[in-house]
Amino acid sequence: MAEKDSENTTNPPLLEFPCDFPIKVMGETQDIFSETIISLIQTMLPEFNASNIEMRASSGGKYISLTCTVTVTSQVQLDNVYRLLTSHPLVKYTL
Repeated sequence: MAEKDSENTTNPPLLEFPCDFPIKVMGETQDIFSETIISLIQTMLPEFNASNIEMRASSGGKYISLTCTVTVTSQVQLDNVYRLLTSHPLVKYTL
């Protein structure tokens, strides 16, 4: 039986770029949360349109989640947006 040559096996990319990609950002409910997230995303993606955000409060109202649909041109760009968001003190989780 022939062994697989792992060097010649490539997995297809999970995403094709450019693409629209939804990022969910969660944090405690604060007046500045959504403005801060929009600002952060726009530092990396100046063309980001804030109307591409869906906002939802938790059942108790303590937390808020924003689903921000961003247009990215590469996996590196997407990873950089995630890094920027997760490093901010207002952000609890990103998905």
